[in-house]
Amino acid sequence: MIIDAHNHPDWHGHDLDKVLANMKRYKIDKTWLLSWECPADEFGFSKAMPRLGPGGPIPFSRCISYAERAPGAFILGHAPDPRRPEALDEMGAAIEIYGVRVCGELKLRMMLDNPDALRLFRFCGEKKVPVTVHIDYEFNSGNRYPRPNWWYGGGIDAFERAIRACPETIFLGHAPGFWAHISGDDQYDKVAYPKGKVQPGGKLIRVLRECPNLYCDGSAGSCHGALSRDPEFARDFLLEFQDRFLYARDQFDNVHQEFLNGLGLPKNVLKKIYSGNALKLVPVRSEVEGRKSKVEGRKTSRKAKRASLSA
Repeated sequence: MIIDAHNHPDWHGHDLDKVLANMKRYKIDKTWLLSWECPADEFGFSKAMPRLGPGGPIPFSRCISYAERAPGAFILGHAPDPRRPEALDEMGAAIEIYGVRVCGELKLRMMLDNPDALRLFRFCGEKKVPVTVHIDYEFNSGNRYPRPNWWYGGGIDAFERAIRACPETIFLGHAPGFWAHISGDDQYDKVAYPKGKVQPGGKLIRVLRECPNLYCDGSAGSCHGALSRDPEFARDFLLEFQDRFLYARDQFDNVHQEFLNGLGLPKNVLKKIYSGNALKLVPVRSEVEGRKSKVEGRKTSRKAKRASLSA
């Protein structure tokens, strides 16, 4: 079984039919389908995200639409802006009404350890809902409006403070500002995608060792770049953190599978990465188990009916 633990509706020119065809092509059984909701002045418009409704570049309504039209293909994710007064009520409703199982993608121009964010994270911890966050450092975009840059989350230090403040909440780190810290070379605030051999002293390694509630979202060019810059280190990294790394894409190519399959990892480790760790955080029944459950349910119902008639 393969689970893509990070993707989006209407992303990079993919409508529902293209997403399903892409999943079939790369043998992906289920996809965590995440929203991205934020104020209009906190993201830069691009063709990758057409914004087909209010609520941000990737409205939750589009996730719902996909899930309703392709039952069983997606695990719904949603992350309301925790700075909004209705955030906890909105998240609770998303869980209760639509079956949301992931809080994500949280990608906002705010410090991840601000009090409003911590309230949402603790709420998700109570609900056993993992939280996927995006971190970017400040780089000059060359624009003046609506913002001169696109920083998100406040960096690894703010993220670490949030992780430690919410020990019952599972966090998944994602994006350039997270993966740059795999190395201790201090390139994280100078270039978005550092290159070269991984140097000792990466903050990410330390935080993973010290905080068991931190997991790795293995998606996008940021993760692929962080691992492929030093394949020997990548293999050791994945062996050490095999229980907390989730295969994910945030795109529609197959570079992540190709890289992972070429590292010579044991089959049991690949199984954890491709689905085991995602299932640990968000358990789902397979179609076979679902059919078996229905058959057993019908058998139980017939037995109960016969017992009632003979009583």
